[in-house]
Amino acid sequence: MSARVPVTAIDIAEIDSFDHETDVLVLGYGCAGASAALEAVESGADVILLERQSGGGGSSALSGGEMYLGGGTPIQEACGFDDTAEEMEKFLLAALGPDADREKVGLYSRESVAHYQWLVDHGVPFKPSLWDSPTWVPPTDDGLMWMGENAYPFYEIAKPAPRGHRVTSDGFGGKILMAVLSEAVEKSAIAVHSDTTALRLITDNGRVVGVLARHFNETVTYRARRGVVITTGGFADNKEMLAQHAPQLVGLSVNSDGGDDGRGIVMAQAAGAAVKHMSAGQVGISLVPGMMVRGMIVNNVGQRFINEDVYPGLVGQAALFKHNLKVWVILDEQAYEEVPVDERWGVQPHFVAETLEELEREIGMPEGALQNTVGEYNRFAADGEDPYFHKSERWLRPLRSPFAAIDVQRGMSPPELGDNGTDGGGAAVFTIGGLHTTVDGHVLDLGGDAIPGLFAAGRATSGLHSWGYVSGTSLGDGTFFGRRAGIAASR
Repeated sequence: MSARVPVTAIDIAEIDSFDHETDVLVLGYGCAGASAALEAVESGADVILLERQSGGGGSSALSGGEMYLGGGTPIQEACGFDDTAEEMEKFLLAALGPDADREKVGLYSRESVAHYQWLVDHGVPFKPSLWDSPTWVPPTDDGLMWMGENAYPFYEIAKPAPRGHRVTSDGFGGKILMAVLSEAVEKSAIAVHSDTTALRLITDNGRVVGVLARHFNETVTYRARRGVVITTGGFADNKEMLAQHAPQLVGLSVNSDGGDDGRGIVMAQAAGAAVKHMSAGQVGISLVPGMMVRGMIVNNVGQRFINEDVYPGLVGQAALFKHNLKVWVILDEQAYEEVPVDERWGVQPHFVAETLEELEREIGMPEGALQNTVGEYNRFAADGEDPYFHKSERWLRPLRSPFAAIDVQRGMSPPELGDNGTDGGGAAVFTIGGLHTTVDGHVLDLGGDAIPGLFAAGRATSGLHSWGYVSGTSLGDGTFFGRRAGIAASR
C-alpha cells in the first residue's frame, strides 16, 4: 500500500458531520459483501453497501463458480452419495492445513446443508449430476464434482464424497452466482453506493464507527451505528504487499478483477487488527488436469513429486513452493487423445519424441532422468499400482512411445478468459491469508480481543484455510461467513 495514500484511522472528533448514516456499512460487493448485506437487512438493520466499481461482482463474478458444500446436500443425495458433516470436517482439516481454523471448519461443515438451502432459497441453481474426472471447471453444466476427496492421502483420512457444488452455468459459474445475489440485493432495502472507495476507518474511543470514502473526486463520510463489515478481497494485485508477505507469488498472473489491492486489510490493521497466514496463496497451475492425471508431472530433473489425481490446486502449490514452477507434464499419444477436445483448453505438447532419451535432450533434463522415472512408473502401472504416490488405479497404465512434454511455465488460458493470463509464468494466484476473525466475523486485535464495531469476511480474512486450498472454499467461505458477519454487525 503506497505511503502516499493515508490509511490511519481517523478519530470521530475530526469529523464535522457525516454525509450518510446507517446501521451496518458493508465495504465491497462480491459474494461475501452481498451475503453480509442481505443477512443484515433481514435482521432488521439499515444497510449501505459500498462498492468502488460501477456495480457488484468483484472477483467472485470471475470465478469458476464452485462452492464447497457437503454433509448430505440434496445434490449429493441425488447423485447417490452419502455424506456427513464429520467426514467433511475431517477432509477439510487435512486439505486446508496445517493449522486450518478448526472452529470455522467445524461450524462450516455442520451448517453446510443449511447454507446450501439458503443459497437455493435465494435462487442459486445447482444441477443434480456428477462430473467424474479431474478438471478445473467442467465443460458441461454438471453440478457436482470431486475436489480430491477420493485421492491419496485423503481417502485414508475421511470417507470420500464429492463436495464441489458448481453453480449451473455455461462456462464459469461465478457470474451466475453474483447475478442471483445482486438481484436479491436489488429487491431488498439495501442502499448500494457504487463508484465509492473506502479509504480510512473512523473510530470513537477504540470503536469503529464509520468510514471516510471517495466518490469520484469528492470525499464522503459514513457513520455506521452498529458495525462496519470489510469484504474488500485479498491483496494479490498489490505488488508491495505481496513482496512483503507472500514473495513467492510475485510476478505471477492474478485471479481477480484487478482490485484485490489489500486496502481493506491495511485499513483494519491501522485500527489495530491482527492478520493471519499472510504468506498463503492458491496456485492455479497452468495445466490441464485431464492430461496430467493420464500421464505424470515431474520436476526439472524428471522426478514425480505428487499423485496426479489429487486436487490440481494442491499440485500447483507443490509445484510453485517446492519446485519454483519448473515442472513438466509428461504423457504419451494415447493419454493426449483420451482427453476430449473441449477439455484440452487449446493446450498442445511443446515437445514430441519417439524415445524418452530424445525427450530428455529436447527438454534439457539430465540423461536417464525420464527414462528412470517412466520405467519405474510403467513397471508398477502394468499391475495397476503406484507405490510411490498412490495414484488411483483408474488412471494407471504404462506410457508408450511416442512421448510428449508440456512446459507448464509457458502458461495457458481457459477459453472463458480468452487470451488473458497466458504470460504469468505458469500459474495464476490469489492470496488466502488476511484479517484474523472469529466465526461471527469479529475482527480481532493483536491481543486476541474483538475490535468493537469491526467485522470482516471473504478473502480479506484468513478464513477456513491456512496453507492448503480446494476450489469452492472461497465462494463457500465468503458467503457463509459473510452471512454471519452481517448478522453479528446488525446486533
